[in-house]
Amino acid sequence: MEYIIIGFLWLSILLYLVLGGADFGAGIIELFTSKRHRYRTRSTAYHAIGPIWEANHMWLIIAVVILFVGFPVIYSTMSVYLHIPLVAMLLGITARGTAFVFRNYDAVIDNMQRVYNRIFLLSSFITPLFLGMIAGGVIAGKINLETNDFLSAYVWPWFNWFSLTIGLFTVALCGFLASVYLIGEAPPGDDRNSFIRKAKQWNVIAVFCGALVFIASIVESVPLMQWIFGNPVGATAVIAASISLLALWLLISKGKTVVPRILAGFQASMILLAVSYAHFPNFVILSNGQHLSLFEHQAPAATMTALAWALIIGSLFILPSLFYLYYSFQKDRHKGSFVEH
Repeated sequence: MEYIIIGFLWLSILLYLVLGGADFGAGIIELFTSKRHRYRTRSTAYHAIGPIWEANHMWLIIAVVILFVGFPVIYSTMSVYLHIPLVAMLLGITARGTAFVFRNYDAVIDNMQRVYNRIFLLSSFITPLFLGMIAGGVIAGKINLETNDFLSAYVWPWFNWFSLTIGLFTVALCGFLASVYLIGEAPPGDDRNSFIRKAKQWNVIAVFCGALVFIASIVESVPLMQWIFGNPVGATAVIAASISLLALWLLISKGKTVVPRILAGFQASMILLAVSYAHFPNFVILSNGQHLSLFEHQAPAATMTALAWALIIGSLFILPSLFYLYYSFQKDRHKGSFVEH
């Protein structure tokens, strides 16, 4: 049963990175689009994510529930020592969702729409930034369970060059995923060509930020290079991601829309696999060389069994409904109207 639960945990993290990341990326793209073209970008993104933006957070909720129920020691350690970036991320999610609703559905059209826009765009950037910094804090090996110093316990584990570069890489990856996805949502012509250019630009930015992650790992003494290239699975994942990236560039240059989305998601999965495989089943790396393991720090067997069955049965109801939600709104993605504010 533990492997079923771990599989659901890994899959929920991946789907939140891919689907939620594309959601955040829509706001990131708009943030870095010139004011002259921002409305057209906003309109395309609105019709793409408007019907399903809140459903993407389901994957984050599933991951949190799995950690809370199945791995309480890991959950409590992260909640205590990474509580600052966790709160910042949750505030970003709340502010972004609130601003998204009010900027599009507020009954009164006034200058507040500008405020809603700024909140939406900034929170779209801040939320994945802190999400990446949390990931960095989990694997950087800087969480010290024995320290009594506030900065050493609650700030330095996530506020360091390694975690910061992972945060920036996450932001760039979200922008890349969103731009690839929105190519197929934009009408043919200048709008679609614009998103093709954005996809290539954000891909270059993501590669640059990825290089910064490796540099920061050397500075912070994190064995990232060994994790990724020190085993055949990690090395194969990197090679597969690189080859698929070349194919993606070729396909989007030809105006293809469906396969590039699959390849972009595949690349995100290969990145996650390469990083997570080397120290599996360890989930949290501590400063003293120890770790919190998905095998050693589980809930009682009865709890794990109940959780596994809950995930299996729940997926039978949730997944078909979710796929139908995506399908039903995809049919009408170019219908409707958008009011410029």
